[in-house]
Amino acid sequence: MVSAEKAEDPSAKLRRLLSGKKTIAAPGVFNPAVALLAEEAGFECLYFSGAAFANSMGLPDLGVTTLTEVADAAGRIAAAVPSLPLIVDVDTGFGEAVNVARTVRDMEKAGAAGIQIEDQVMPKRCGHLDGKEVLEPAEMAKKIIAAKAASKKGLVIVARTDSAETEGIDGAIERAHLYQRAGADVIFPEALKSKAEFAEFANKVKGPLLANMTEFGKTPYLSLSDFSKLGQGYKLVIFPVTAFRVAMMAMRDALRELSKTGTQTSLLDKMMTRGEFYELIDYRSTESEDRTTARKAAHLLDNH
Repeated sequence: MVSAEKAEDPSAKLRRLLSGKKTIAAPGVFNPAVALLAEEAGFECLYFSGAAFANSMGLPDLGVTTLTEVADAAGRIAAAVPSLPLIVDVDTGFGEAVNVARTVRDMEKAGAAGIQIEDQVMPKRCGHLDGKEVLEPAEMAKKIIAAKAASKKGLVIVARTDSAETEGIDGAIERAHLYQRAGADVIFPEALKSKAEFAEFANKVKGPLLANMTEFGKTPYLSLSDFSKLGQGYKLVIFPVTAFRVAMMAMRDALRELSKTGTQTSLLDKMMTRGEFYELIDYRSTESEDRTTARKAAHLLDNH
């Protein structure tokens, strides 16, 4: 029998987390194996990072991935870890308001619990780089309205605003209120520069908020505990590229060592073993299912 938790709709799971009192950490994942590791580590929510995904393809985070690529990748993650709600970074929505409507439909088919859409002008940039441009507020409001209208499964809409950099904290707060009126479920103020700014934003923008704890950016490093002390506003804290950056450093070091020495023996204690990985992906279950299928086929032949 399917448990009540597994039967729960992904968006309903996410809304339940947002309605709670805890501040939830959501690690950035970019493929099913990383998502399985996050599940094993005990996380309650996952974030499909557009930056980590694009970078894993050898591409810059400039909105150059396609809707099909993102939907396919997000679908594989959602299928691999159905127990955890997945928020998918869809950058600027892959076009105008009409394109956003299709994005919503495809993300719901993929099994996403929510999407994050931002108010930058294309080509979008990493939120912690200079030179960003933002849409007119009404244009972003149109995208949010289109997203809400297209959703058939209550997809959670996270509206990110990059306007603090270009219009100041007051401009970002004003946009947040507009985006809420347009139907955004969660507001994501990007690239705030101090704990005081996060506190001011939470004081003036009521409702669920998301904070970004990316590395090497404009925002100081704040812990989950820090955000929980800022009140009930910050429900989600994402760590979008942490796992990717750590993995890239480890892989670079390993490849340099292999190139230098011609053997991997000094790296063995840094590796996940074959058995550990098989356990992570539940290899034995697939193997067992295959043996059962083979026995059934043999039985048919024996009784022919």
